[in-house]
This record gives sequence, structure tokens and C-alpha cells, in this order.
Amino acid sequence: MSITIRRAGPEDAAALRDLHAMPHAQAGTLQLPFPSLQQWEQKLTPRDGIYSLLAEWEGEVAGALVLMEEQAPRRRHVASIGMAVHDDWAGRGVGTALMQAALDLADNWLGLTRVELTVWADNQAALALYRKAGFVEEGVARDYGLRHGVLVDALYMARVRR
Repeated sequence: MSITIRRAGPEDAAALRDLHAMPHAQAGTLQLPFPSLQQWEQKLTPRDGIYSLLAEWEGEVAGALVLMEEQAPRRRHVASIGMAVHDDWAGRGVGTALMQAALDLADNWLGLTRVELTVWADNQAALALYRKAGFVEEGVARDYGLRHGVLVDALYMARVRR
């Protein structure tokens, strides 16, 4: 299997809307059901400090990751990550490929030293991926978000490169 990572753009809006509408991908993120194509086109409009990456296999969208640089002057060494993997591609290396590309961008091209993320406390697959990439837990956010009508805890994680 050969996964290709590339920058996502507005032309990928329909594919990313559909990816985030998949049951497991939606449950693993804070996305709401029934997103419009226009909302995704706006999200994918190029903006400074926001890097939208797409994982593809033979032209099929398998996952996505966004790396967002902090804009506050005293936090310009920091970015946050959000990601989702298409339900059909879970457990097949897509998340690892996206994370490696994002961390390479953060470390070797943007000079960032801290990358942060938030993950549902019960998402064992995501936690394993993030730990493998060097992220450590920094705290718990109780009742962080609503998922299927139930408030769920999340973990704050970060990877700090000195």
C-alpha cells in the first residue's frame, strides 16, 4: 500500500466532507452531522499558518490532518493538530503517515517546538498513535464534548521538541 500525502485545497471539500461524515471519523472529532459543502470549501481556503494535509491511496481520500500555527506572538512556537481517518482506512497506517508528515513540517520547515492536540479519553487507537509519535498526556478535560448525547472526557496531549 502506498499512501501519498499532499496539501488539501478547496477542490477536496466534497471528499473531506464525506470523510468526516463517516460514523467513526465523526465520533472521533468534534464535527457535526450534515456539514455543507460550502463550509468545507471555506475551511480549505488557504490561510496563513494553517496547513491542511490529505492522505490518498490511488486517488482515494483516506485521511486528513490540519496543523494550525498559533498566532499569539508569545506562542508562535506552537501548533495544534486535528485529524481524521476514513472509516475504511482505520488501522492501515494512514494516521501514522499523516502524523509523520505533519511533524516533519513542524520540526524541519516551520521551526515549531510544541505541537498540541486534544483526544477523546476513550479513543485507544488515537492514543496509541499519538504516544508512538512522542505525545504525552498533560491533563484531562472533564465533560469536554458531546458525543452521541453523552458528555465525554478528553485528554490534552503535547509533543515538545527541545
